[in-house]
Amino acid sequence: MINIYDTKALKKATSLTINTDLLQKAKEYKINLSDTLEKQLIILIKEYEKQKWLKENKEAIMEYNNKIDSSGTFSDTFRKF
Repeated sequence: MINIYDTKALKKATSLTINTDLLQKAKEYKINLSDTLEKQLIILIKEYEKQKWLKENKEAIMEYNNKIDSSGTFSDTFRKF
């Protein structure tokens, strides 16, 4: 699996504001806030990068799809389905 960030980078303390009831429930269930935040940030960043890549490559994807629609693919002649 390719990491989207440097997993060996140093950790840095930061200040967050969080709903007190939510924080209490997290403590009650012994939820590691730092780990949970990092995992959710990874999910969000991957989605942002996916959308960025799709936007940056939209034209090439459209051109490729148009070419396939008009000419088919190389394997079309070999397919049995």
